Amino acid sequence: MQKARVYNFVVLIEQDSDGLFVAKVPDIQGCHTQGKTIPQVLDRIKESIQVCLEAEDIELPQMKFIGLQTVEVEA
Repeated sequence: MQKARVYNFVVLIEQDSDGLFVAKVPDIQGCHTQGKTIPQVLDRIKESIQVCLEAEDIELPQMKFIGLQTVEVEA
């Protein structure tokens, strides 16, 4: 029996104008979902990641997450 691999992904969570939370995985193109609460969207993004990993033969980047910064720009 082969042991399952464990992956760690950065998940970006934003809130849209209707109040829904939208989660995206930058390392997996097209991997996103939404939910009414943070716990719900986290559960759903885990499911989405599993589906994306099973459905596609994707090459995962070998990068380490360092940080995230919000930058405000006036235009």
